[in-house]
Amino acid sequence: MSSRTSGCLEEEDGEEEEEEENYNPTEVKMSQIVMPCHSNHRQELSVGQLLKWIDSTACLSAERHAGSPCVTASMDDIHFEHTISVGQVVNIRAKVNRAFNTSMEVGIQVNCEDLFSDRHWRVCHAYATFVTQRTSTGQKVTLKPIVPHTQKEQVEYSVAAERRRVRMVHDDIIKDLLSNESVQQVDSSVGPNAVAAERTRVESVELVLPPHANHQVNTFGGQIMAWMVNVATIAASRLSQAHPTLRAIDMFTFRGPSQVGDRLLLKAIVNNAFRNSMEVGVRAEAYHEEGPNRHINSAFMTFEVLDDGGKPRTLPRIRPEPLEGRRRFQEATARKKIRLDRKYIISRTQGEVPLSVPWDPTNQVQLYTLEQKSMLSFKIECEVDVPAHRAFDLLAELSNRPSWDSHYKKCELIQLVDDDDFIYRVVTPSVRHGAMGSPTAANQAEGMLQDFILLASKRKPCGSGDPYVIALRSVSLPTHPPTDGYNRGEVLCAGFTILETKDNMSLISYFNQASPEVLPYISTDIAGLSSSFYHTFCSCSQYLTRNRL
Repeated sequence: MSSRTSGCLEEEDGEEEEEEENYNPTEVKMSQIVMPCHSNHRQELSVGQLLKWIDSTACLSAERHAGSPCVTASMDDIHFEHTISVGQVVNIRAKVNRAFNTSMEVGIQVNCEDLFSDRHWRVCHAYATFVTQRTSTGQKVTLKPIVPHTQKEQVEYSVAAERRRVRMVHDDIIKDLLSNESVQQVDSSVGPNAVAAERTRVESVELVLPPHANHQVNTFGGQIMAWMVNVATIAASRLSQAHPTLRAIDMFTFRGPSQVGDRLLLKAIVNNAFRNSMEVGVRAEAYHEEGPNRHINSAFMTFEVLDDGGKPRTLPRIRPEPLEGRRRFQEATARKKIRLDRKYIISRTQGEVPLSVPWDPTNQVQLYTLEQKSMLSFKIECEVDVPAHRAFDLLAELSNRPSWDSHYKKCELIQLVDDDDFIYRVVTPSVRHGAMGSPTAANQAEGMLQDFILLASKRKPCGSGDPYVIALRSVSLPTHPPTDGYNRGEVLCAGFTILETKDNMSLISYFNQASPEVLPYISTDIAGLSSSFYHTFCSCSQYLTRNRL
């Protein structure tokens, strides 16, 4: 867990009071005072003990909704923001965000409370997936759906479906990154002062006793995680020759159960050391007297070593073993890239733009705007006499957009990522800032076109009442750098939602978070000096109607 000063702590009293007003039947709360037996050598709550409490609280929430025994299937990334000292109180809240068929996502918030100063701050948040156990007759338990009651619950309910999709393709994303030359060609040759990875290897055996089991006589998932943190910490200490701080745990999945009487073999090794952090890989295997080892779980943990000022120290390089060691070295690089990408996306989403905001109508052509700080966002709505699934298929085919959108001069598919994600190069007319009139007229004045490299992602509804989604944002590709003759533009966030209404009609909503390259196209519409949006959406409606069948 990261050490940070109390000056960085965020007050959350108001948020807790607001949440208490809205009772959620699946919510479970746990409060624990940190005793010396729960702490490490720094008199801070050990991460292993915290993981036990987190898993226990989440499991109780899942079972409250399911009405039957549940087990931990997976845990998403956990980032530890602050430490918890002896004498302070840990407050954990868990509630089911969404239930699918036989699995459900549980959201967990961990806050710390100082009893003497009456301060509260967030330590971490996590998302765990739980599955129901089969009945005594071997039948699966089908879960009843969750009904969100507040705006915050509705957001979590909607985003839970996308998080579920990310979990399912997580391994494929790693494989795709490893197939990318920029990751594969990372230099694993290091200088003479590098530490051999073999020196950091740790193996430890734990005997599963009744106190380590849950109420279903399976080894408690939180206990397994605590043992894994222990061996990972030893491996990190052998590289740094210091006491490391656990910063984050990557998403992991429990592959099978373990029972009382099992021997749990825990293996850990430093996979890669970066400038200020290192990744430790941990593997847990179970065996029972005779028989082969069973792979229970694998996890990847990121550690730092902090100096006296609380800043991360520079770490020695690692010299990987041949073959398997080099593979782990390269995969650690790929996972670091994913962590950085997620950190960027999360900081942009939570720090700059709210997930859900009230839109203010500004004119009579269904153009809505939101201005927050230096960011201008807008939404346009249009109802069409076309089934939602058909409108989704037509709008998701971005190559056809130039036929109805005058802002798209050319659109070509340059990379097929998977069945739901595509990368396009879009060419648009260039517009002078402050120019009045159409983009074409402005382009003639400027004499230069503008291009965008866009990632288009399409998602079908996960449940009744959910919209179809087509999301667009700019990405960079080494194979398509900016070229002479084109101004390279950027789309921060844009796309369509398509909601099925009555009588096979659809409500089409277009969203855009305006960047400097996009703003000139819309400034005259927002000022009321142009009706190009109206004509563009009329053209879009006609395109959908023509291709309705």
